[in-house]
Amino acid sequence: MIKNILTSLRAILVLTVLTSVAYPLLVTGIAQALFPSQSQGSLIRRGETIVGSELLAQKFTGAGYFWTRPSAADFATLPSGASNQGFTSKKMQSALAERRAAFGADAPPDLLTASGSGLDPDLSVEAARFQASRVAADRGVALEKVQSLVNDCTTPPQWGFLGQARVNVLALNLKLDATKE
Repeated sequence: MIKNILTSLRAILVLTVLTSVAYPLLVTGIAQALFPSQSQGSLIRRGETIVGSELLAQKFTGAGYFWTRPSAADFATLPSGASNQGFTSKKMQSALAERRAAFGADAPPDLLTASGSGLDPDLSVEAARFQASRVAADRGVALEKVQSLVNDCTTPPQWGFLGQARVNVLALNLKLDATKE
């Protein structure tokens, strides 16, 4: 019986080291070797300063910037998620009415409704183009220049057919900041 207990304890120890130390280190090493940017969180830097991630939305509300989708979690990463409110919810209807008043009745849906995670970093190309004239006017830049930046920051559907074309708002706003006219 003691022999069985010792064998079991050795198996637990070996499996614990393999599954909680060796395997995670191996996978992390492979990820960092093959996908260094992605394995570090797809961070965007300005010089040595980290200004954000390609994968997480940031709250842009200032004049002269493209605004991201609304966030039910106010862009907080820990409690991220949808509001779970349906279209019959008074709170949801009120939020939609406020957003329609701010953007206009013809605003694209992704400017009116929050993303499922509340952290979606991308906008549809339509939503970015919808905001281009406001951004150009706020910055005193030619509309054609802003539209050109939107086109430059447009990512096509993955592998040409999965999803839709999209614009990363942080990347676009950083390009706007770097552009001098």
